[in-house]
Amino acid sequence: MNAVAEPIIATGSGRLSRLGLAMRRRRGAIITAQWFVVLGYLVLVALPAFLPLPPDQAHIWNNLTRFAQFMFWGIWWPFVILSIMALGRVWCGVLCPEGALTEWASRYGLARGIPRWMKWGGWPFVAFVLTTVFGQMTSVYEYPKPALLILGGSTIGAIAVGLIWGREKRVWCRHLCPVSGVFGLLAKVAPIHFKVDQPAWDAAPAGHRTSRQHAVNCAPLINIRRMESASACHMCGRCAGERDAVQLAPRSPNAEIVGRIPADKSGDRWPARLLVFGMLGVALGAFQWSASPWFVAAKQVAAGWLVDHEVWWPLNETGLWWLLTYYPESNDIFTWLDGGLLLAYIGAEALVVGGWIWLWLKLSGALSELPWQRLALTLIPFAGTSVFVGLSLLTTSQLAGEGMVLPWAHDLRLALLALAALWSASLAWRVAKRNSVAVAMGTATAMALPLAAWGTQFFVW
Repeated sequence: MNAVAEPIIATGSGRLSRLGLAMRRRRGAIITAQWFVVLGYLVLVALPAFLPLPPDQAHIWNNLTRFAQFMFWGIWWPFVILSIMALGRVWCGVLCPEGALTEWASRYGLARGIPRWMKWGGWPFVAFVLTTVFGQMTSVYEYPKPALLILGGSTIGAIAVGLIWGREKRVWCRHLCPVSGVFGLLAKVAPIHFKVDQPAWDAAPAGHRTSRQHAVNCAPLINIRRMESASACHMCGRCAGERDAVQLAPRSPNAEIVGRIPADKSGDRWPARLLVFGMLGVALGAFQWSASPWFVAAKQVAAGWLVDHEVWWPLNETGLWWLLTYYPESNDIFTWLDGGLLLAYIGAEALVVGGWIWLWLKLSGALSELPWQRLALTLIPFAGTSVFVGLSLLTTSQLAGEGMVLPWAHDLRLALLALAALWSASLAWRVAKRNSVAVAMGTATAMALPLAAWGTQFFVW
C-alpha cells in the first residue's frame, strides 16, 4: 500500500486498521475465497438433491446428504448469524456465494437502472416471511430437494438480477435478498465497522484516492462519504483507507442504537416490522410448530370435524414435494390439512407474539415520547439470539441422531436468551427520553412472551 494510508493507521486502532487495508490490498485473495465458497455451496445444496434419500443407518461421516445437512443447517447458518452480530456483514462481503455470483453476473449484464418497484422497503420483510414459511411447508431442513428449490431459486434470482440491473453491483443483496434485512438489523450491534471521517474525506484534494490500482467499487451501493451505519456495509474492505478517511475500527456494540445513527433514511418502519413480526414472530412459529402439542391437538380436532361432516379433500395427499412435504418412502407426507394448519399456526404465533411485543413497544413509546419503531431496534440483541437459538436446535438434534446428546443445551439457550433480554432492556433504558425505568420494564415485558414460549418448548413440551 502506498504512503497515503499511513496517517489513518497512526490515528486508528492499529491492528484493525491495518487489517482493513490488507483486505483492500488482497482483494484477489478474497475473490478466490468466494469462489471456493461457491463450490462448497454447490456441493452442499445441489448434489444431495440428486442422490437417494439416506437410509436410517446413515451417519454424518459416511453419507454426503447427512453431512451436507449438518454442515449447512447445523453449522453454516447458526454461526453466520453469530458472525453478523460479532463482525458485521463480513459474511456478505467476503464469503456469501449469492453476493459473489450476482456481482460477477452484473459485469456482463445489461447494466440497466434499478426500477422504482425494486426499491420498496418492504421486500426484505416479504422475502423473509415467504422463504421461512415455504421452507417449513416443504421440510427444507430435512430434505435436500426443497433446500435446492429454495436456496437454488434464490441464487438463480440473484444471478438474474445481476444480469439485468447494475454494473458490478449487488442490486439483489441491497433490495431483494431474503436475509438482507435480518443481516442489516444484526449488523447494528457489531463491535467493529468501517468508520468514515467525513471532514477528512471532504478535506482530501479533489480526485484524490488511496490507490490507483484499487479504485473503490461499493457493490452494495452505499454513499461511502455519508456512511454512518453498519447495516448496509458488506465489510468487504474495498474502501479502506480511501481519501485517508475510512478505516476498520472498533466501537461500542450499543453505539448505533443508543446514538441513533440515521441508518434508515426512509424510516424504521419495515426494519421494525421485520424484527417484531418476522424474527420474533414468524421465525419463532417456524421453530416451534413441529414440537407443539397444540398443533397436534388442533389437527386431531380439525380432522375429526372434517370426517364427521364428510369433507375429505383436506385429508388427501398433494403428491407435490415442491408444495408440501411428500416423501412416502420416509413415511413423511403432508396433507392439505397439514399445510393449512401449519400456515395458521405460524401466522397465529406471529400475530400473537408480534402483537404482544408491538403493544408494549407502543405503550413504552408513549411514555418515552419515541416512536415504537425506534424502541424496536433495542430488541436487536434479543431477536438475533432468538434466531440463533432456533437454528441451534437443528445442530443439537442432528448431533443427537449421531448419539451425541447435550443435556445442558436447553439451559444454555435459555441463559443466552435471558442475557440478551437484559441487554435489550438496558438499551431501551438508555434511549428513553423520559421515564427510563418504566420504558425498560415495558420492553422487558414485551420480551417476556417469546421468552416464555422458548421456555415452554425447552422444558414443558
